[in-house]
Amino acid sequence: MMDLKRIPYGRQFIDDDDVQAVVSCLNSGWITTGPLVKRFEKKIAQRVRGRHGVAFSSGSTALMGAVAAMGLGPGDEVITTPITFAATANCVLGCGATPIFADVLPDSLLIDPQA
Repeated sequence: MMDLKRIPYGRQFIDDDDVQAVVSCLNSGWITTGPLVKRFEKKIAQRVRGRHGVAFSSGSTALMGAVAAMGLGPGDEVITTPITFAATANCVLGCGATPIFADVLPDSLLIDPQA
């Protein structure tokens, strides 16, 4: 059984090279677009052996992009868990589809296939 008393939101591992990369970006004048984003997208595509890599400004917009890429719309249903950030269901609603909530397994907190 999982320890449900403390579920961390996330864990980051940031070293001095990461900090320097951020400082370099901030000093470059290119914060949200530009050559670093293109380089990042290219490296992501190479890493996953894909033809393209697409950077998003947040997890919420990445979910919206995924839903749009799947072509979901009115009449479609998406099974998800209610134990998640609101954006998970909101991206489904935003394209006109319907989120269907399924319960999770208590030992893993993953969607119960029977639900």
